[in-house]
Amino acid sequence: MTTRIMPATVLALLTTVLCSACVFAPTPGADTVEITKMSEQASATCGAGNVKEVSRKSFTCK
Repeated sequence: MTTRIMPATVLALLTTVLCSACVFAPTPGADTVEITKMSEQASATCGAGNVKEVSRKSFTCK
């Protein structure tokens, strides 16, 4: 006698596996401080409202 796996069972197992995957979320801390400092420097250099993009290592003016 063979046992067939029902499609609903396969879907349930797949959903369980996918939902249990690790989720990486950056923790607040050093990166936040670096971005804040870079944002302040970008505003001082580019002028208020003229900052296009800020990362923790650089910024771009409009």
